[in-house]
Amino acid sequence: MSLSETAAAEWIDHRDALQAWLAAVPADAAVGLDTEFMRRNTFYPQLALLQLGWDGHHALIDPLAFEIGDTLQPLLGAGPAVTVMHSASEDLETLAPLLPDGPRILFDTQIAAAFVGMGLGISYRALVADLVGVELDKGETRSDWLQRPLTASQCSYAALDVVYLKTIHEQLAKRLRQRHRGAWHAEDCERLKNRASHRAGDSQPQRTMRAAAEWPAAQQALLRRLLQWRDRSARRLDVPRPWLLDDTLALSLAQRPPASLADLEQRGRGQRALRSAQRSELFELLAPAVSPEEIATTARIPGHPQGEAKKSLAAMKQLVDSLAGELDLPPGLLCPRKALEEYVVTAEWPEFLEGWRRDVLHDRLVALLPG
Repeated sequence: MSLSETAAAEWIDHRDALQAWLAAVPADAAVGLDTEFMRRNTFYPQLALLQLGWDGHHALIDPLAFEIGDTLQPLLGAGPAVTVMHSASEDLETLAPLLPDGPRILFDTQIAAAFVGMGLGISYRALVADLVGVELDKGETRSDWLQRPLTASQCSYAALDVVYLKTIHEQLAKRLRQRHRGAWHAEDCERLKNRASHRAGDSQPQRTMRAAAEWPAAQQALLRRLLQWRDRSARRLDVPRPWLLDDTLALSLAQRPPASLADLEQRGRGQRALRSAQRSELFELLAPAVSPEEIATTARIPGHPQGEAKKSLAAMKQLVDSLAGELDLPPGLLCPRKALEEYVVTAEWPEFLEGWRRDVLHDRLVALLPG
């Protein structure tokens, strides 16, 4: 389907035109938003195109032609407008320089679809087919969105990403009301926004490294120090984290710190961004012994459930599946297995299960913890 069969999109390549387009949008409108971005060689996603739509009006905004700045903030960041997006996490990260706290009111259609019985992680293409009856072409999925000029096919593909958001939003919002799931959906959208706007990095990145779960506390603390350095450096240099240190090398260096700069250089061969300055910095970082304070402030890495914990996990999973069936929710939306594994090993209530999930699950799950 071509764009001409659905809607005309205005190409906007200067600030005055964008401000004029936004000024015509009612303050309480439902505004469809999507982005095209590139993230091949950088830590931060590079915004290549911004798509907006409301009530049959659509725009393709070229962020390479002018500084968009804070133009979106009055309408989407501060006003009563609803920003409708699909699977918004990466788009929100890409938009962080323009909307530091995200849209004030976010309606994520992928999350909404899960709450109304359409499955977990449904694609925009599948949602359009199901709710609108239109099959979208996915031929431009891997396009170079930083090239200029964009082709007619790219422009059509990009515009169609917002053309159907109005219809989808209306249908999903109605189904959420019918199921009394609007508050739960809003809470999950708020959580998504908060996660995307948390740009300082994970304070306990070692917790994802299960291979180090059985390490002594001091080694886990050193791994944390190393991974925090990797995150800070990747942000400063704007390079992907694995270009500095892939996970395998990070684990190796924390387990057996380099004896010399030459040793670090030898072991770091193949790390594209680990150059001389970074190697020197890393070597000096790894040299000091781990302090008692570092150990005390380093969260232990949760391992895989064993023994009684494994039995408890099976019982919890059965309970979650049963409750999800009663609530007509995907089990993975109610409580991902990863959260259960973390809880059964640490006995600490996972942050992901706060809010409405805590109300539904806490008393039931706590009773199933290993004795």
